[in-house]
Amino acid sequence: MSTCDPSGILATPVETVAAGPDSIRDILTIANDRQAIEIVVGLPRSLSGDMGPAARKVRAYAEELAVASAPTPVRLVDERMSTVTAQHSLRQAGRKAKQQRSVVDQAAAVVILQSALDIERTSGSVPGQLVEVGR
Repeated sequence: MSTCDPSGILATPVETVAAGPDSIRDILTIANDRQAIEIVVGLPRSLSGDMGPAARKVRAYAEELAVASAPTPVRLVDERMSTVTAQHSLRQAGRKAKQQRSVVDQAAAVVILQSALDIERTSGSVPGQLVEVGR
C-alpha cells in the first residue's frame, strides 16, 4: 500500500496489506487514518490489455472495497509492468533479490499510485476506472 502528499505529487510506501479476510478492514483503517480522498487499486491486465482471471478477481475485490469504503471512491488503474518496474528500481537502489522480497509489493504500490498521479497531473483527467457500486 502507498500514499501521497496532500498535493498529489509524490507517492510513498506505507505497508504491505496481507491478502485475506481482514484485508478490506486493514485498507480502510489505513485510508481513514490518512484521510484518503480516493483508493487506487492496481488492475493486473494481461500484456495485451485483456482481462484475465487475476484481473476479474481484482475487479470483484475492488467492488467489495468500494461498498465498504463509500463514500470514498475506489479506482482501478492499469498495473501492467508495475512489479517489474519496482524490482528494477530496487535493484538500482542496491537491493539484492533476497532483500527485495519484503518490499517489492510496497514498491509496486508506489509505482501504481505514482503513475496515476502523473497521468492526472499531466493530462488533467482522473486516471483509471471508477468502481461503481451496485452495477
